Amino acid sequence: MNTPMKTYWKKRLEQCRKSLEGNNFGACIADNRTDAKRIVIEDILPEIKAKSAAWGDSMTLRATAVLDEIRCNTDMDLIETFDPNISREESIERRRKALLVDFFLTGSNAVTETGQLVNLDMIGNRVGGITFGPKHGVIFVGRNKIVSDIETAKRRIKAYAAPVNAIQHPGFKTPCMKTAFCTDCKSPDRICNTWAITEKSFPAGRITVVLINEGLGL
Repeated sequence: MNTPMKTYWKKRLEQCRKSLEGNNFGACIADNRTDAKRIVIEDILPEIKAKSAAWGDSMTLRATAVLDEIRCNTDMDLIETFDPNISREESIERRRKALLVDFFLTGSNAVTETGQLVNLDMIGNRVGGITFGPKHGVIFVGRNKIVSDIETAKRRIKAYAAPVNAIQHPGFKTPCMKTAFCTDCKSPDRICNTWAITEKSFPAGRITVVLINEGLGL
């Protein structure tokens, strides 16, 4: 039975999907995080026949548990860029190698109703993997990340997503960790360093956006 809420999100997600496709992205709608994992494992991976993969950190990506499935695939070489048992130097080196894989997975800070991805990174490995390097990319986006336009996306990221992201890293020392407000700081631990606005996928279809009909991530 369709409730007003279900109808609302069905319409918004469908419009966003059409806009993304109009900008040369692959795009699909998943009913929930489990369905998003199924789409990648059963539909996308068999088509692209990737042999190597890596990922940029994303709460939404983690929520789908798709990485657990990929780790079990003995035919896939997965670069573990966030292995807690390696040094910071090795982690950075793996993130550099991650730009040369067949398949890159991550999330997006926001997606506009007109079909653009908007992201803000500390190091740049996540936006780097989105914009260039890996042959194929899948971006997981919860419905809460859909915004009207680029300026609204940037405001949302700076006012909400970035401060919460900083707060969840207790080792960082940024003003927003104490105040929950962005002050455009000069902290060495500043996580807001590199913007990337992806208006169109190039080549066409290189990036697939999986829109998830759940509120996920920041």
